[in-house]
Amino acid sequence: MSDLYERALELDAADPLAGHRAAFALDEETVYLDGNSLGALPAHVPARMADVIGREWGQLRIRSWDESGWWTAPERIGDRIAPLAGAAAGQIVVGDSTSVNVFKAVVAATRLAGEGRDEILVDASTFPTDGYIAESAARMTGHRIVALDPADIPAAANERTALALVNHVDYRTGRLHDLPGTTAALHAAGALAVWDLCHSVGALPVGLDEHGVDLAVGCTYKYLNGGPGSPAFLYVAERHQDRFDSPLPGWTSHADPFGMDSGYRPAGGAVRGRVGTPDILSMLALEAALDVWDGVTVDAVRAKSLALTDLFLECVRAYVPEGRVTPITPERHAERGSQVGLACADAAAVMPELIRRGVVGDLRPGLLRFGFTPLYVGFADTERAARVLADVLAETPAS
Repeated sequence: MSDLYERALELDAADPLAGHRAAFALDEETVYLDGNSLGALPAHVPARMADVIGREWGQLRIRSWDESGWWTAPERIGDRIAPLAGAAAGQIVVGDSTSVNVFKAVVAATRLAGEGRDEILVDASTFPTDGYIAESAARMTGHRIVALDPADIPAAANERTALALVNHVDYRTGRLHDLPGTTAALHAAGALAVWDLCHSVGALPVGLDEHGVDLAVGCTYKYLNGGPGSPAFLYVAERHQDRFDSPLPGWTSHADPFGMDSGYRPAGGAVRGRVGTPDILSMLALEAALDVWDGVTVDAVRAKSLALTDLFLECVRAYVPEGRVTPITPERHAERGSQVGLACADAAAVMPELIRRGVVGDLRPGLLRFGFTPLYVGFADTERAARVLADVLAETPAS
């Protein structure tokens, strides 16, 4: 038994979050390290959804829009997510996909920025869809895109900058970007900060209100465990809400949605971020999934996340044959999210074999990705994952 395995067992025994694993539908034979793509199923969600389908939809039917609270779900669930993103109530609305919400946020930010600001700064390493959406928004609004390394955005912001769209955590490397510093630099230049929180919310403190973020979007199927394709969310800081001009006005964001006016008058508050009829089944699955956060603080999750990723990196260094993988995730805690990326020339052959042996990670071109969700990943899981990785690499001919 290795010293690292012994230490992993000791860490598990002292882990204050260890009991939360039981809240998820997981088997002991699998180490699930793909929560940065799709979070695990909270065990109580199927029963909740059976009630939604059988009683609320099957029996109450249309009455459930009022009697079961379907109509208010986007704002109600937004208020459940708000503390996890460091936001006060009334600033987050749930609905639509991340891509749709990125479009809303970018176009609305160009309108908030005003005349004379014709540049949109974008994270050059962004998840591809964010870049596609930003380019389309720029063509529609007459702005030009300036793609930069996120570290260069603060110095690049100037009197022509309308906004910057930045990922809080890089989807490939797991690098945590400087949200407070970048936001402050954008504001000093008179520009707005739009953040993509897909790989950070539910894994580490975000501090939307504390750091003065203007707009933000995030998905809910990763660290929030909302289920495949669960609706995303849009954050609009309270100070901007009376001027938030959505490029996708819909009947559910109208001041009088059932008045059926031909002219659009926006509702007040976060409701302005709504568009069409809420996707109730996936939304209520998300609402139930958020119950696993009862009694959990984001600070505790962050502390365990860093400890898990520290242990994994140490085990990789100790176990994996030299030269077979290269960590691309920063060592410094201040620059690390909750995943570890390992550059690997043989990644396409290695990941399927890892999964066959019960270690489920994620594959990108030339890259093995491992996401650490502290609510259900343990330290012994982490040590085992590195040990199995070493075995697979030892048996896989180097290319």
